[in-house]
Amino acid sequence: MRYGTEHKRATRQRIVEAAGRRFKRDGIDGSGISALMKDAGLTNGAFYTHFTSKDDLVATAVADQLHTQNANIVAQAAPGRAGLEQIVRWYLSPRHRDSSDDDCPSAALLDEIRRCPTSTRQAYTDGVLTVVDGIAARLAPDDPRSARTRALSAYAMMAGTLQLSRALVDRQLADDLLEQGIHNAFALLGVEHDHVRAAT
Repeated sequence: MRYGTEHKRATRQRIVEAAGRRFKRDGIDGSGISALMKDAGLTNGAFYTHFTSKDDLVATAVADQLHTQNANIVAQAAPGRAGLEQIVRWYLSPRHRDSSDDDCPSAALLDEIRRCPTSTRQAYTDGVLTVVDGIAARLAPDDPRSARTRALSAYAMMAGTLQLSRALVDRQLADDLLEQGIHNAFALLGVEHDHVRAAT
């Protein structure tokens, strides 16, 4: 039986989404093709109909995860400083920390991505810059490129804070770290301290 283009596209997306979830849960190296395909409800034989290699799938899944993060969080945030606050507070929230479905690929996979082939690292770079440019556009609406490095630095700090908060056994300490991370991110992004205190 031959499937139409729409069915193939939907099946490919199902594999990408299932792989994104498993990669964030078990890591890239800890996720074999058979487990990935089982998660998608497909046989191993169907894999090469959609992807040339596991590296191809990793690059696609990472890009998809970042695209989703941008579409669901960054693009939906208000313009200007109010949007920055929304993004930072969502990212460094206990809910985000504790959620495996909404997990950020940067916080979950960064150490493994750096060891991936250039194609995967390029897909990650393109995806993360989409997210970062959304942050930069709220910092400098007339010239977002001028704020890109500052936005990337804040994003990196937030990803590291989220990782460390997840690793801590002491829940109160983990929550306090997230709250301090919010203040640190606002400081990096140049949000007024009084504004931060009033919003806390």
